[in-house]
Amino acid sequence: MSTKPSVLFVCVHNAGRSQMAAGWLRHLAGGTVEVRSAGSAPAETVNPAAVQAMREVGIDITDQTPKLLEYATAESSDVIVTMGCGDTCPVFPGKRYEDWQLEDPAGKGVEAVRRVRDQIRERVEKLLSELNLSEGRHERSPAS
Repeated sequence: MSTKPSVLFVCVHNAGRSQMAAGWLRHLAGGTVEVRSAGSAPAETVNPAAVQAMREVGIDITDQTPKLLEYATAESSDVIVTMGCGDTCPVFPGKRYEDWQLEDPAGKGVEAVRRVRDQIRERVEKLLSELNLSEGRHERSPAS
């Protein structure tokens, strides 16, 4: 079992917000956090405006593919960050949940997506600092 904390970003289509958040966390954490993303109704491809906006800050998310939110993925994640998936996000006792209210970039131009990208970076930096503060306390205890 990995001793790294795992963070799951969830939005409806797993094509914009959750992909940008995962890209930021992979970039900023430098391999210290297991990064996952998924959607309750995944799109075919990642939003091209999200890809462009992330490329502008030196982060390549072109190799990412929207994935369906799986029960086991959520259950095995330490932190679950939701972004507008509502009741379709599974809830597990003892998990840390955050709900990030962010504009949905679907169908919007890169200018709007840049604003969302920058808001996500601020939140990911805060989350990462909180994970680092609890270093050593993120290991899961055995099920009783």
